[in-house]
Amino acid sequence: MTSLPSFRDPTAPGNPVIPRQEWDRAPWNRWTFQHVREMLPTAQVWRGAGPASPLPVDLSDIDAIAFTAEGQAYTVASFLETSYADGLLVLHRGKVVAERYLNGMTPHSQHLSQSVAKSVVGTVAGILIGRGIVDPAAPLTYYLPELEATAYRGATVQHVLDMTSGVVFDETYTALDSHMAQLDAASGWKDRWNPDWPSHVWDLILSLKDLECPHGASFRYRSIETDVLSFVLQRAAATPLAALVSRELWAPMGAEEDACFTVDAAGYALGDGGFNATLRDYARFALLHLRGGEIDGRRIVPAEWIGGTRFGADPTLFGGIYHDVLPAGAYHNQFWIEDTVRGAYMARGVFGQLIYIDPVADFAAVVLSSWPEFVSTVRTRTALTAVRAIREALSA
Repeated sequence: MTSLPSFRDPTAPGNPVIPRQEWDRAPWNRWTFQHVREMLPTAQVWRGAGPASPLPVDLSDIDAIAFTAEGQAYTVASFLETSYADGLLVLHRGKVVAERYLNGMTPHSQHLSQSVAKSVVGTVAGILIGRGIVDPAAPLTYYLPELEATAYRGATVQHVLDMTSGVVFDETYTALDSHMAQLDAASGWKDRWNPDWPSHVWDLILSLKDLECPHGASFRYRSIETDVLSFVLQRAAATPLAALVSRELWAPMGAEEDACFTVDAAGYALGDGGFNATLRDYARFALLHLRGGEIDGRRIVPAEWIGGTRFGADPTLFGGIYHDVLPAGAYHNQFWIEDTVRGAYMARGVFGQLIYIDPVADFAAVVLSSWPEFVSTVRTRTALTAVRAIREALSA
């Protein structure tokens, strides 16, 4: 197999070529997360022909807000300086109260969202569910009969929405032989070093034959579940994912800029982590959720689905390592629920992507980052503490 080319950061002539197999990892990700379209095939998510929905601005000075996390004292300013942040936008009472661009990012830069993409796909699922196009209680095989020959036999759409199928999927990011490594290759993000691996995402899904527990027994974070969901949505709506997100979400909510998905060799838009957009348009997505599925007076997402996402999770299925970050949390409809009583919830992605939504405080924050680590409990808790400190200061 011929390897795809490596890439060089044009802003740093003479620097080493970015290795193909390491493009999304430190130190390269400080540049590549804002330049994905220059590195991988992508599909456009058109913003539509209408006007952008307004984002009123009423800036506040949040830099001096102080907080303590993991035994260390911070201000918001020092947090941004030390957290590998690329962008921060804070919404309070429907207005932008803070907007920061770092590490060369600009208002027009598209930033890779990693698993924040899952919540974008989940929101489109909510729209189609509300319209009766998708039934969350239906077996996956109703929409995708090919899955009868896989471990997804007997699982429902809701199981993949909640990542509670019992299918074996090794999410280990750094293991060369994990299912996640296979997904990296199948999605086109990396070269296939094993010629026997699936060549695109659909074939990887069809290769999953083993169960680790009964469907619905517990939550296990499996990125491939979002891809299974994406294929359900595509099949039910007879529309490719990128066009579906444009038609049902991005254009109706009044995005200011096009977004894009990375695509695999078969043209599938990577629903589990390949979505790229601007900071302000991620903020519009957050505002849509803050307003219970409406934006600029337009109903986009059913209010019942938003409420069900916030308060319909089963926290008894959520345990183990996930409690290190969200001790009162849960996972539901492709969102992380911070607090099942308050109903604050989040979209999260590796390397420090975060959209935090708290309708009670009429507050949301978008943090885009390029951490050196895939995951870090310390960095995650610090970022959440920073966001909560901003929320409390603005609500005082």
